[in-house]
Amino acid sequence: MRFDPTTLKFDDKGLIPAIAQDETGDVLMVAWMNLEAVQKTLETRKVTYWSRSRQAFWIKGETSGHAQKLLDFRYDCDADCLLMVVEQEGPACHTNRRSCFYRAVRDGEVVELMKPMV
Repeated sequence: MRFDPTTLKFDDKGLIPAIAQDETGDVLMVAWMNLEAVQKTLETRKVTYWSRSRQAFWIKGETSGHAQKLLDFRYDCDADCLLMVVEQEGPACHTNRRSCFYRAVRDGEVVELMKPMV
């Protein structure tokens, strides 16, 4: 069966959450895609997101060099959330960390799990 991206369930703004995960299973980041970003990602294998603040496409790594190459494109059982398994070059987070999920709450305290990459 051929995949039809229009069968995905986008929200009322035409967006769907997109999780980026590396090959080890670590979650790197969460961003948003619209239909065209999904299509561009599948065509080019370069992960392309929709910036809600700039109202524009952004190809991950286009300016920073920290690109995401698409290895596997998945969607959940409700077709309302995406999971991209990616090959990440450098940090995924704009704070220069490997993952945007670098903080945890443990015993009510914030713990920093990773330092910025050099």
